[in-house]
Amino acid sequence: MDGLIVFAILLGIGYFFGTRAEKQHFQLLQRREQAIGGLMLSTAGAKVSLPKAQQAQLFTGSVVISSDFFKTFIAGILNLFGGRITVYESLLERGRREALLRMEEAALAWGADQVVNIRIQTAELGGNSGKGVVALEVIAYGTGVR
Repeated sequence: MDGLIVFAILLGIGYFFGTRAEKQHFQLLQRREQAIGGLMLSTAGAKVSLPKAQQAQLFTGSVVISSDFFKTFIAGILNLFGGRITVYESLLERGRREALLRMEEAALAWGADQVVNIRIQTAELGGNSGKGVVALEVIAYGTGVR
């Protein structure tokens, strides 16, 4: 019984600190996105003509983001029933937004007017063992032009 109480306390602590860290990250992402504001982004494919530019360069932004224990525990329970695992959706959103911001910030520092042909890829780190914390790598890349 004592082990169950300790587990519940640790789960509560994980929920509190994980939720707090996630909210802070979302607020930081929003401030950084507002600061960038004017950079034009495009996901046009290879068949679309690129804008006339004097220079072009590839820019990347990547992030590795992990889930807290509470989300991993809840996702394990939800996985038994199937359907959407909403606790991981915010994890993916944070990773995607952070990777895009890092790419955009690098392009702006170079002096890009816009970033075209943007792509985003994700990868799970740690394999499919089903043990431990879920960690995702998100990479955003595109061609900056000026």
